[in-house]
Amino acid sequence: MTTLPLRGVRVLDVSTVIAAPLAAMILGDLGAEVVKIEHPEHGDPARHHGYDRDGVPLWWLMLGRNKKSVTLHLGTEDGQGIFRTLAADADVVVENFRPGTMERWGLGYAELSAANPGLVLAHVSGFGRTGPLAGEPGFGTMGETMSGFAFRNGDPDAEPHLPPFGLADGVTGISTALGIMTALYERAASGRGQEVDLSIIEPLLTVLEPQLVTQDQLGRTLQRTGNSAEMNAPRGMYRTRDGSWVALSASTASTAGRVVTLMGAPELADEPWFAHANGRRAHAEDIDAVVVPWFAARTAEEATVACRTAGVPVAPVHSAADILDDPQYAAIGAIGTFEHPALGPIRMPDVLFRLSRTPGAVRSLGAALGEHTDDVLGAAGVSAERLAELRRRGVV
Repeated sequence: MTTLPLRGVRVLDVSTVIAAPLAAMILGDLGAEVVKIEHPEHGDPARHHGYDRDGVPLWWLMLGRNKKSVTLHLGTEDGQGIFRTLAADADVVVENFRPGTMERWGLGYAELSAANPGLVLAHVSGFGRTGPLAGEPGFGTMGETMSGFAFRNGDPDAEPHLPPFGLADGVTGISTALGIMTALYERAASGRGQEVDLSIIEPLLTVLEPQLVTQDQLGRTLQRTGNSAEMNAPRGMYRTRDGSWVALSASTASTAGRVVTLMGAPELADEPWFAHANGRRAHAEDIDAVVVPWFAARTAEEATVACRTAGVPVAPVHSAADILDDPQYAAIGAIGTFEHPALGPIRMPDVLFRLSRTPGAVRSLGAALGEHTDDVLGAAGVSAERLAELRRRGVV
């Protein structure tokens, strides 16, 4: 196998749904050895989220992939002692307890880094580790509402809309992985670890374009615009003759010019306002008066072929079934097929990005709860007799 880019990096994932475990999954996909620490009785709640097939939790197969499952009750002195032993030989710890919990257990950065100065400790929390909400519980929904996403998502005359999935969690997980790798890169020069601190309410602020600087400088609150864009046109989803939907986006004047030319109104491109995004957005209704009937007169396939021939960016509105059959996703390797001992071949998103020389790999799917406890703790010096005793007392 090609050398994995994070080979030799050891990660302790002591987090639960969703953002922090996703960050650890990404590190594992890139070759890190990820040891998932789970409560002996319940494990990660993600094991019980979503659908299952024949009793196998499907989402866990992805979120828990490339991880070794070790059960350990961190609320006990014995569990805390074993964790300190594991952390002394780790490169990264990822946790998402309420701020102060790890410190209360004697597992804060001061204690762990005293034995391991190179340790990177990543904290993911609902609201951050300081401030009036630091101690409050928080999930992705808080990030989607407090960031302004829900306020801007939906139709102008309707209520704000939450996404039907963990958007804030997903963006936070990817951001946390980036923060960890940045800290590891810096450690290569300094030899010292550090803490990575990220709240779920933060990352979407960066994704949501210039809403804050617009508010700060102009006092203008960006509003819900449905499928159109606040700063550009044409952009939206258009219904075709066969009842399908096709998305179109033209973010440059040249692309927008190709749109109106294809759709029979090249004279619009000669208008003074057409040369700039703000001008086109101000005249979005004029442009849509051409675009909407053009799509309505064609099937989705006819419209897509015509647009792509003319260099106009379009895409179908895919369901999950469409994604699994899409030749473009197949061609770029975005969807991988992996073998499960009970369920057989399983398709899911592959490694997040592709490196040309040292690509990552999905080497295993989500493990059974505690599947690797004896191996990992045995390698850390815990004897078989001691393991049996700890198991009787519910520590592992």
